[in-house]
Amino acid sequence: MSELDELRKKIDEIDQRIVELLNRRAEIAIEIGKAKQDKNLSIHSPQREREIFQKLTEGNPGPFPNNVLRLIYEEIFSASLSLQQPLKVAYLGPSATFTHLSASRKFGSSAEYLPESTIKGVFEAVTGGKAQYGVIPVENSNEGVVNYTLDMFIDFDLKIAFEIMLQISHNLLSKSGKREDIRKIFSHPQARAQCRGWLEKNFQGIPIVEELSTAAAAKRVSKDPAAAAVASELAASEYNLLFVEKRIEDYKNNFTRFLVIAKESSPRTGKDKTSVLLSIKDKPGALFSILKPFARHKINLTKIESRPSRRKAWEYIFFIDMEGHMEDKGVKKAILDLKEECLYLKVLGSYPSAE
Repeated sequence: MSELDELRKKIDEIDQRIVELLNRRAEIAIEIGKAKQDKNLSIHSPQREREIFQKLTEGNPGPFPNNVLRLIYEEIFSASLSLQQPLKVAYLGPSATFTHLSASRKFGSSAEYLPESTIKGVFEAVTGGKAQYGVIPVENSNEGVVNYTLDMFIDFDLKIAFEIMLQISHNLLSKSGKREDIRKIFSHPQARAQCRGWLEKNFQGIPIVEELSTAAAAKRVSKDPAAAAVASELAASEYNLLFVEKRIEDYKNNFTRFLVIAKESSPRTGKDKTSVLLSIKDKPGALFSILKPFARHKINLTKIESRPSRRKAWEYIFFIDMEGHMEDKGVKKAILDLKEECLYLKVLGSYPSAE
């Protein structure tokens, strides 16, 4: 045999051993699932997954890259969970939205994904037990918060279990892939805003029609040869569309933050965030008074956002993200002190910070 044949034989032997070990791992995962059910414990353990990731990446001598190792193990975790108990994840649909993409990156391809037509529908799916988790967009690095998502936290008693950061890249898609065929463009308002400059420069005078999502825009365009859609690469594949132009977003450093909602928060990992919403008394220095507890206990705030309360004119609800977990002494003390200054306070959950 040639040297190349010998090397390929070694690869084949290693691959066979990997398959054997994966099956052995799956058998043990099934046993763990049964043990958890006997003790009435949650099947999904994000903390355990994080510990495994950390051990693997810290102990990896290379040359295999850690970021690819992580992707592989996300799929292994997803498959293991599906063997223990089918994991159902609701998301803002339809199929091929950026929310769908972020959900699949978090939970892998073995989870069952349930598209919902509205953000409220995602909250209702988790509240009613139709899904264990729900994935919803909450803010974009260029366009700010999704206000409707914040409003839903007022109406529903669910917790934030995780956050996901996804780099967003928009594309102009059509059936033919030719600019000269385009007579109108379909887009979600957020996607349109993120590509405003490019669209004005390249398609001035062409009407832009709003759609409920980027995927809905792509679906509409799949039936209209004179139209184009601002959508994801996943949508191009899903609806058999061609690229008119790739990466048309005005700012390339474009990220969207998604929240994973569940009935319970996540346990402490040591690198966490906590989110709260509150309303304050209408008095001089009211905003200063709610910031003091965080300064006193040395808690770093990563976000503060206000929304009309919808109950009384000029009354506002504040959404605050902070570093740390509710089990941390400083966070716990800051929130206890904060309660004295608030008319209303709701802890939305503690969860691992997105990497």
